[in-house]
Amino acid sequence: MALHTLGKDPNSPEGKSATVYYDDVADKYLVQGLKVLDEGRLSQMDLPDHETVVEIPTYMVTFFPEVSGGGSHV
Repeated sequence: MALHTLGKDPNSPEGKSATVYYDDVADKYLVQGLKVLDEGRLSQMDLPDHETVVEIPTYMVTFFPEVSGGGSHV
């Protein structure tokens, strides 16, 4: 498996979060962000116990090739 970093939040104080990755073996995106702990927001989702929700700034969607108009993931 090879993870490719597609983009990091340029406004992150320490440059560690949020980050969008692409897994070229599973053909899936991985998103690192702040874990959502707000029960009000979580209660509006049908979230299984084995899943979690993270949030990223809206401007980070440009890192996804489908949004930025790029043809490939890396």
